[in-house]
Amino acid sequence: MKNTIILDDKQIAHRIRRIAYQIYESNVNEKEVILAGIIGNGYALAQMIAKQLELISPLKVILCEVKINKKQPRETITTSIPITEYENKSLVLIDDVLHTGTTLIYGVKHFLDVPLTQFKTVVLVDRNHKKYPIKADFKGISLSTSLNENVAVKFTKDKAIAQLE
Repeated sequence: MKNTIILDDKQIAHRIRRIAYQIYESNVNEKEVILAGIIGNGYALAQMIAKQLELISPLKVILCEVKINKKQPRETITTSIPITEYENKSLVLIDDVLHTGTTLIYGVKHFLDVPLTQFKTVVLVDRNHKKYPIKADFKGISLSTSLNENVAVKFTKDKAIAQLE
């Protein structure tokens, strides 16, 4: 079976810029925002969004890597910055693909114990096959796929691509 490109590098760049504007619009009264990217591609996407936010807004962007075991999401979740650096602030949880919602829902659960002024979620691709009642506030694209199809996002130094496998 042949891989089908869902989003090419230019389309991903466009969607990242649009998501950055949406984050700014929802945080227009804030001085800073925490971009919490789930380890791996979620964090890579958070870094790309941070660059765009810094270009288009006066917001101070703080990056945070969320370390979650995607195969065992009930294990302890940790972050690259201490809780005191994001409590009572606006936080955006970011991942590349929303498959079943397992990773995102456990990520959300981690931050529910922390007082935040605002909490939003971002995904580049929303597959619409959720196992949990979770949604992305901002998404690059919604895609209805069959359960046996996989969406893979690949970020390299030079380009990005999202494809159906």
